[in-house]
Amino acid sequence: MTRAQPSSLKEVERTCLELNQIGIGGGYLVVNGVLPEAAGGEELAKALRAREGAALAAIPAAVAGLPRDILELKPGNMVGIPALESLFIPTSGAEAAGALASGVDVGDAPLAALVDGIEANGHGLVMCMGKGGVGKTTVAAAIAVALAKRGHAVHLTTTDPAAHLSETLHGSVAGLTVSRIDPAAAIQEYRAHVMDTKGRSMDNEGRAALAEDLMSPCTDEVAVFRQFSRVVQESRRHFVVMDTAPTGHTLLLLDATGSYHREISRQVGNSMGFVTPLMRLQDPVGTKVILVTLAETTPVLEAAELKNDLERAGIRPWAWVINNSIAAARPASPFLRARASYEADQITKVRAMTDRIALIPLLPEEPVGEAKLTALTSFTTQRV
Repeated sequence: MTRAQPSSLKEVERTCLELNQIGIGGGYLVVNGVLPEAAGGEELAKALRAREGAALAAIPAAVAGLPRDILELKPGNMVGIPALESLFIPTSGAEAAGALASGVDVGDAPLAALVDGIEANGHGLVMCMGKGGVGKTTVAAAIAVALAKRGHAVHLTTTDPAAHLSETLHGSVAGLTVSRIDPAAAIQEYRAHVMDTKGRSMDNEGRAALAEDLMSPCTDEVAVFRQFSRVVQESRRHFVVMDTAPTGHTLLLLDATGSYHREISRQVGNSMGFVTPLMRLQDPVGTKVILVTLAETTPVLEAAELKNDLERAGIRPWAWVINNSIAAARPASPFLRARASYEADQITKVRAMTDRIALIPLLPEEPVGEAKLTALTSFTTQRV
């Protein structure tokens, strides 16, 4: 299952190749949420159809030969039995024209306001979190580029296995350093470090036993956590913006962070002061967690669950970003205005969970490259 977007298609290609490596071949590709002709002929709709068509025309080779179905975007949400029964029925012009299309007041919530708040402390860690496919990479890159253009040293990094940062930036930006916390590289580095230090004075038998211990999955977690800790430490001197992996991977990393904190607390006790990475994440001044979502039922629900998980760990999200908002794009066609109307409930739910929000409109073109990422911090959301 994928969307007609280059990044989503690359991700489904990666999944397909990984399945092939473990002997699972074949498969069936479903491209969901493709804008139908019934969406009308306004410039935004035309641009979106052209964008999706170009993405499907350039579909990655590994999945291009799979049998494929394309499901159209609907004017309403696919929630409830009647809505689900209509999923495979092509949307007609009459249905689009008769859809709910009342105005939606989404207020003024520019991403630039969040950048102002982030910049105020002069340094710190910004973590963009959320489920896969909501635009965490785009939001993280836009914030990093904005801070760099304001004259700050910025380190933009990712823990996401998909690692779309290079494609999103599409070039270098002055003052901006880009990296990836690569689990494979981190594990290799950590094993070599342990063998060179702890294993240096051991005999061959001892080194063999140590090497075997280092093959444990627990070692993998420690290795990735070690690199993560370095990045957190960097944020004391300059800005670090982190594009995190989808929710499940991020929670595993936070579990390791919590385990390390508890172990240090047990060993040190009250004998001396200490600061762990978890304590830095819990510091609302030094760390700003941004939850990224779409104005749709499932992404908002999953982001709310992530919020609860974080708060149980003593980490309070600083802000929310609603990405690719049709309501914020001010559409003209009845179909898109209907979609905007259905976003209203989700935007209201998000506003009830936070006092700091940004809305990024659905754009005619993918926000790729320095100029388009910079534009994301210049948009002002208005009445639809």
